Order: sequence, then structure tokens, then C-alpha cells
Amino acid sequence: MNTALYLSPTLRRIEAEHAHLPLMQRAGRAAAEFAAQIAVDRNSPILILAGPGNNGGDAFEAARLLRERFFDIRLVFTGDPEKLPADARAARQRFVDAGGVSLAEIPDEPRWALIIDGLFGIGLTRAPEGIHAQWIHTANRLRDRDDCPLLALDCPSGLNADTGRSFAPCIRATHTLTFIGGKAGLLTADGPDHCGEVSVADLDLLLGDELPPDGHQLSPADFASRLRPRLRNTHKGSFGGAGIIGGSKSMTGAALLAARAALKLGAGRVYLGMIDPDAPAVDLVQPELMLRRVDTLFQADLQALACGPGLGKSSEAIQLVEQALKCPLPVVLDADALNILASDGRLEGNLYNRVAPAILTPHPAEAARLLGASVREVQADRMTAARELARRYACHVALKGCGTVVATVEGAWWINTTGNPGMATAGMGDVLSGLIVALLAQGWPADKALLAAVHLHGAAADHLVAQGIGPVGLTAGEVIDAARTVFNGWLIAD
Repeated sequence: MNTALYLSPTLRRIEAEHAHLPLMQRAGRAAAEFAAQIAVDRNSPILILAGPGNNGGDAFEAARLLRERFFDIRLVFTGDPEKLPADARAARQRFVDAGGVSLAEIPDEPRWALIIDGLFGIGLTRAPEGIHAQWIHTANRLRDRDDCPLLALDCPSGLNADTGRSFAPCIRATHTLTFIGGKAGLLTADGPDHCGEVSVADLDLLLGDELPPDGHQLSPADFASRLRPRLRNTHKGSFGGAGIIGGSKSMTGAALLAARAALKLGAGRVYLGMIDPDAPAVDLVQPELMLRRVDTLFQADLQALACGPGLGKSSEAIQLVEQALKCPLPVVLDADALNILASDGRLEGNLYNRVAPAILTPHPAEAARLLGASVREVQADRMTAARELARRYACHVALKGCGTVVATVEGAWWINTTGNPGMATAGMGDVLSGLIVALLAQGWPADKALLAAVHLHGAAADHLVAQGIGPVGLTAGEVIDAARTVFNGWLIAD
């Protein structure tokens, strides 16, 4: 599976280096073939919207080739054809020479078999205006009216292909056929709500190492080297000790969720230290967990530590975060540990200067606090925010949300596409922390542990939905057993 993701500057360089090839004709051919497969009714017309740039050229090429296949085409274009870019102008001329006619307005047909959006491609950085904005509104309305597919070429018009930020208006596609390689903005933030099913047409380009991708779509291939079946001659000590710190008054459930997740993802021993003096001495649901007074947790035989689930922001919590940062073990910081880190400048230096690896798992509001920015700024460019967090704190980072972005200390980044809206509920982040610390305790490198846990977390939720559990009403506790099932399935498949 090709998981490469490209940002606009890299794509422009690729296009420039392959300018001698008929890329627009190849894109139009790919679009026409795809459109022919998804059109719902051969006897109804196809509406094609052509814009003022090269995306419009792709639309003209697709329209010409669909006419050759005897599809009934209604192509809508406005503006001066002479102002089109050279390749798009040539594509339009081929369409006209083949007998194609363009319309200046969208006709009110009884029913469309398919709508194709070829208005704006990857270069859009502001909201569509004027007649093109009206066409976007109309295309979305007609899609709903006729219950027909809406195919976006390269990127839905109105969506920033680099960041996933949607402008108003923005095409709501059922399918997106993107060219050359994947685009980050299709997979994160607003992208998944506007792209529908995403497919890649590589236009027969064999991209070498001279222009490597900017990032990747996260998949099991990124951590497959660690998916090894267990040897028979092992014992609980072979799989490490994981420590969880958290559980202040009224928030003990968060720490318990993290600990249960760590246990069921295979940590040999899980030690749980909770701040609440009235916390239970045993987890009656999961008695295998070893509950300790939080001040004694650091004396346990630990290989990795997670700090933050239900931690609170008391003076004791601050001291525990400081102690966790001084601990010479891989550490996961989540929830209130992140809020404490953001509010105490001393701790930033402690974190930056650690020798053992550290992992941060903020949601957008926590990331904003850590960066001294607004949530809007973080969400406007999630890749940049995640990479800046990794750089500033010298940590591996998972910026949670739709299309979680994983960034490493070395500057690499991935976008995860597993998961569903059922995960928007309390406790999901605690479960993720438990999954990460379990893999760390078992000796996984920090970057691989983070990649695997993020992907597994979403895959487990998807596994439940596929069984008819959720997405509405899905709970974090249910994800724990599903994660165990999915993870063991990966081991068998490998």
C-alpha cells in the first residue's frame, strides 16, 4: 500500500520535473475511468464543474473522454478561456475540437448520475468567491437532492490540501480521486468530512528518492518489524513492568482505564499509583493490577511510566510530574501532566534534557497550551503544530483528533486514519496512554510504540463498530478488549 503523503511545494516540484510528460491527459483519463465506475445511472447526465486553473484542465480532459464513452455530459465553465494556464487551455481546446460545448450556468436537470468537481485543486488558500462559491453550494445541494456521487478531482474545492482546513463553502464529496500521491489535508481536520472515499491515481510516475514524501499515512507496515509472536519459554518478567501515575479524587477511573489497557496489551506487570487517599486498594474488575501508594510507585520494578490520567493539578501532582521527568525510563505524558508542563516553565527544560525518550499525547486544547497558541491556530495546521511540539520539547508527539498526527523528534510525521466518531467520549485518551506504556514496557522503541498504539487504538474502535457496537454510545472501556483482539490478529497475520 502506498502511504506517501505530499505537501503542495513538493508536488509542484514533482510536476515541474515531469513537465515533459502528459500529466493532465493522464489525470483526465484516470478521472474518466473512475467516474465511469461510480456513475449511478448510464441514462442520466453527468455534471462537470471546470474551474479557472489546472484543476479545470483535468475536468475538460475527463469530460472529453467520458463523451467518447457516450456519456451524456454537461460541463459548466465561466471566464475567459485564454486566461487558463497553458495545459488547461490545451485541454479545453481538445474538448471543443471533439465537439464538446460548455455551459455558463448549472442546468436544472431532473436527476444527475454523477457530479464532478474540477473547480479548484491543491493550491487553494482562501474561501471560494462569486460564481464558483455559488456552484459549490449548488453541487452540494444537487448531490443531496439526487442522492448521486460527487467526485472531487485531486481535492474538494474549498479544502486546503495541506492542512485539512475547510473554507466556506466547501465541496462535500462522496469520492476524491487525488493525483500523483496522497495529500495530508485529505486525512486530517476537516478533510475526512469533505473527501468521502479517497483514492490515489499515481499517473504512472515512479517517484525516486530525490523527492521523498513529506509524510506518510500510518499503517501496520510502519511497525511491522515489532510484531513478533511470543516465544514459548517466557515469563511475566519478559514483558516488563508498566507504571501508571494519576487518579486524583473523583478521577480514579481515568487511571484504572489506562492500567487495564496496559495489562490487556501484554505488559507483564502493571503498577498503578493513585493520588486519591481514598482510592481502592484493589481493582475488583481487574484484580491482576498492582495498586500502590503513589509515593512508592517509583520503587517498583518498572520499564516504562505513564503520568497524567486523572492526575489533577495539585501541588502533589506537580511534584509527581517533576519526579516522572527525572525518572530514567521511557515516559508517556498525557492529560493533566501536559497541563502542568504547559504552566510550569521549569519542567520544559527537564523534559528537553531527558536522556530516556518521552511521548506527549495532547488533544488540540492541550497542544495549544503547550505551544502558547489558540486551539484555532493548532487546528488550522495540525502537521506544523505536532512537529513544533516534537521540536520544542524533544519528544515524540501524537496530536489527537480527526486524523491524529504523529511526529517524531527526528522530524518525521504520519497521519492515522483508523478510528471513528464513537471515540469522542471520556476516557479514550487514558486508554491510549495505557496502550503506549504497555508497548514501551515490552521493549518497543518509543517511536514504534507510539505509532502502533495510535493505529491500534483507532482500529479497535473500528472493530467494535463493524460488530454493531457504536459508534454512538461507544465507551473507552470497550476499546480495551477490542485492542487486545486486533493486536493479536496482527501477530497471527504477520
